[in-house]
Amino acid sequence: MENGGVRVHGDSGQPVLLLPGGAESCDGFFPGLVEGLVADPGCRVIVHDRPGTGTSTDDGALADAAAHLSALVDSLDRGPVVVVGQSLGGAVAVLFARAYPEKVAGLVLLDPTPIDDPRTCAALERTVGALGKLSTVPVLRQVFPRVAHAAVVRAARRQKLRPDCEAAFVRTANLDAPMLARAVRGITALAKEVQGAVLPRLPAVVVTADRKPDSAMRRSHERFAAAFGGRVECWPGATHSVHLDHPEETLATVRDVVAQAGSST
Repeated sequence: MENGGVRVHGDSGQPVLLLPGGAESCDGFFPGLVEGLVADPGCRVIVHDRPGTGTSTDDGALADAAAHLSALVDSLDRGPVVVVGQSLGGAVAVLFARAYPEKVAGLVLLDPTPIDDPRTCAALERTVGALGKLSTVPVLRQVFPRVAHAAVVRAARRQKLRPDCEAAFVRTANLDAPMLARAVRGITALAKEVQGAVLPRLPAVVVTADRKPDSAMRRSHERFAAAFGGRVECWPGATHSVHLDHPEETLATVRDVVAQAGSST
């Protein structure tokens, strides 16, 4: 079913809302996940680009993302939903669960942006903002896409990704830096609100990339898991794009949270 840019795959079962990273379009961002969840255990998977991201023609701010998703779930009459979010999409999932816990049945956070860490978020906001400005400089506007594409292709080949995952990874080279800068604007202020906040207890898994245990990202992910009453998963060799270098594990993890959500209702 498609309505106003919202696509719902599957006719019945637990609703699952997908939130891609950065300002990327949701379509094709999670290779195999939609089809896998519709086939087993039989979910209704919601694919949607929130305002200010992907193919959406509506302006939107990160601060409004939770309210937008709440209205979306209400309009579809499909709640509560299991939310799957990668990177910035994971941060949005945290904001949504914090603001509207009654509309969230479970969470799968895939190497989420540490939106409970104002210092890291401030650095991210500065860096992405500077990248957005630089990408509009005429000379760099011509060079940057070629350099980014070549770097991403090399990285994809090194990781020996599944063909559909490699294609999805290569598409990330088509980065709209100004859009991304707008998408993260205000994340520092939001992180100050989330830091130390009480989060709802619900079925949750936080998948963290295979990085040093004392890294700021890893510590943030452990805090999220503890706050939601869930667990942390770390798969050998996993990168920030865990949904692409470990697609089978990602699907299995979402299925597990869907099962937990079903047993808790």
